[in-house]
Amino acid sequence: MRSGVTSRKATLLLASLSRLLGIQVRKSSLAMNLDKSPRLAIRALISLAIILTTPSIASASWKEKVLYSFQGLPDGSVPTGGAVLDKHGNLYGATTDGGSSSCGGPFQCGTVYQVAPPAKKGDSWTETIVYVFLGKNHNDGETPAGNVIIDEAGNLYGTTAYGGTGTCILLGENVGCGTVYELSPPSEKGGAWTETVLYSFPTAKQGYLPRGNLVFDSAGNLYGATQFGGGYGTTCNSLYLYCGAVFELSPPTTEGGKWKEKVLHGFRGGTDGANPNGGFIFDSKGAIYGTTQFGGFEGGDCGAGGCGTVFKLAPPTSKSSAWSEELLDRFDPGNSGAGEPEAGVTFGKNGDLYGTTFGGGNSGSGTIFELAPGSNDKWKERVLYHFRDGDDGGHPQSSLVFDSKGNLFGTASGGGAVGNGTIFRLRPTGDSWAFATVYQFKLSPDGAYPTGSLIFDRAGNLYGITQYGGSGQMCGNFRCGTVFKVSP
Repeated sequence: MRSGVTSRKATLLLASLSRLLGIQVRKSSLAMNLDKSPRLAIRALISLAIILTTPSIASASWKEKVLYSFQGLPDGSVPTGGAVLDKHGNLYGATTDGGSSSCGGPFQCGTVYQVAPPAKKGDSWTETIVYVFLGKNHNDGETPAGNVIIDEAGNLYGTTAYGGTGTCILLGENVGCGTVYELSPPSEKGGAWTETVLYSFPTAKQGYLPRGNLVFDSAGNLYGATQFGGGYGTTCNSLYLYCGAVFELSPPTTEGGKWKEKVLHGFRGGTDGANPNGGFIFDSKGAIYGTTQFGGFEGGDCGAGGCGTVFKLAPPTSKSSAWSEELLDRFDPGNSGAGEPEAGVTFGKNGDLYGTTFGGGNSGSGTIFELAPGSNDKWKERVLYHFRDGDDGGHPQSSLVFDSKGNLFGTASGGGAVGNGTIFRLRPTGDSWAFATVYQFKLSPDGAYPTGSLIFDRAGNLYGITQYGGSGQMCGNFRCGTVFKVSP
């Protein structure tokens, strides 16, 4: 179980698949292995969907183009977290697998890649592997679990879920606790990028399995989340320690010094959150806003693990005080319909927060929600859309992005005409929002299972990733994933 994918996610996808195919998927060896290897089970579900579905899809108003299909070893595979644009129009991102098989286990070490636009109109985009992770045996990270971010100098920053010099034991093996890394571009064209491990989490108490995107504050500090670790909560997962943490990394004050980590909040599970998702945002006062996948409300449809939270961490008011946590929302599908967010939230112009949940909703296929600040520091949750796991999509796992007109865009990992995911739009119409499916993925040579957040370029085109699909043959029937562009 080397990924952050949960058995609950695999169970939901199994139910989604049965609805999509119109068959009963019995509790076979596949279903019984969800707890043992949920990520492999999900891949098997996708392969089964390929075999049993017929690719018939309705036309969409937006046009999609696959910019690159990952090919598997020695190329990358299974891109994660989305993509980021530099000032020259190049796209950068990370892949969970591929690159090298020296990391052991069922998965590879992972990569960071660049996809460059063609020099001449009509030519193909060009992919270059910027870096191949070496794994814990080389004191390096392995298995990225989020996208990279870029600074003004073109340096890339990201996290790996495992590897590094720390000691975190999983199934009797030291898999490392994860790293935060920096990649510096070459000084000469055609040269190699330089990787620096800024921080290796030493033990689970400081954080274990970094997940989601990092974010800078105005002072150059980095903030992120670890899905486990943090020193608190012991019932969030039987294999991993503790319930996750929000961390801050401060740059060295002298040249050649070390970055310093501080745990700002360790989640406790129960009525508190558990397993934060990363991808934080700041308000004007420096407070951090984010989500946890589990924790919060317990009981009812949530079970013992809880259905997740939206939280706020306010910076200390003095040097001797700590960051203070406030839970803005505890998801309860029995009341509001939403449950289990797997991505961060986005600020609207009015100060409201917008996000998605993987589960909950009228059909259990996820929701789009809004949180509005109210009186007495209480926030009010409103579900803007309930996914049906049909042509509209299902089980979104990415944060939302606004365009210049105030429309919200996002991806759904499932649903669509053949069950391979969608891109959707929400258009504000007075007090309500009008939902539309922008694009439905078709698997091969198209992408499948979009999980990353979208980004806009200045012309209004959208860019993103799919974890599976494409033309790569090395990864089996589910393929190796894609980087795509969608144009209005």
